[in-house]
Amino acid sequence: MRLFIGLALPAAALDDLDAACAPLRQGREDLRWTSRELWHVTLAFLGEVSEDRLDRLLPRLERAARRHLVFGLSLAGAGAFPSPARANVLWSGLSGDRKALGELAMSVSAGARRAGAPPPDEGRRYRPHVTLARCRMPADVRSIVNDLSGYQGPAWAVEEIYLIRSTLDGQPRYEALGAWKLSFPPGGRPSVPPDVRQSRLA
Repeated sequence: MRLFIGLALPAAALDDLDAACAPLRQGREDLRWTSRELWHVTLAFLGEVSEDRLDRLLPRLERAARRHLVFGLSLAGAGAFPSPARANVLWSGLSGDRKALGELAMSVSAGARRAGAPPPDEGRRYRPHVTLARCRMPADVRSIVNDLSGYQGPAWAVEEIYLIRSTLDGQPRYEALGAWKLSFPPGGRPSVPPDVRQSRLA
C-alpha cells in the first residue's frame, strides 16, 4: 500500500486559500489544480509499505507524536518546483513554527526507518508545502507565484499527525489509517494562536 504521514488542514485555512486561488485558476488550462479535499502537509512520504511493516510502523508513529508539543502554523506565500518559470508543481508555503514542523518531520521519518519503511527521499532537505496544481508540461507560473507572494492564511494549532493511504487509480483518494495526538505542555494548552483547529482527514 502507498503511504505517507501528514497533517490535515482546518476548514478555515482551506476556505481562505481556496478563495485566494479562485481568481488565479481562470485561463490556466495548462495546470491541473488539485482538489481542496486533497490539500495537506506531508511530513514523510513512505511509498509502498507491506502489511508486516505497517504493524511495526503504527506504534513508532504514536511514540514520535507524543515527543512533540502542539505548535502553530499558517499557510503563506507560494512557489514552484523546480522553478516558477518552468514549473512541474505549484505550491503554497507555510509560516509559523517551522522549526517544530521540521523536527516533527524528522521524528516520523526516523520512526518509519526503524519500522523498516524508510522514506525514499530521506536525506533530502525537507520543504513543507501544500500542492496547489501540477503541470503536464513545464509551465510558467511566475504571475501566480507573484500574486500569492503576500498571501497569509489564518493560523491553526497542529495537534495531530495522520498515516494516510493514497490510492491513485483515476481520481486520487486518501484514507486515514491512524491518527496520533501531539503533547500539550505541562499546565494545559499551549500559547498557540488557535484561530482554527486542525481538522480530521477522512
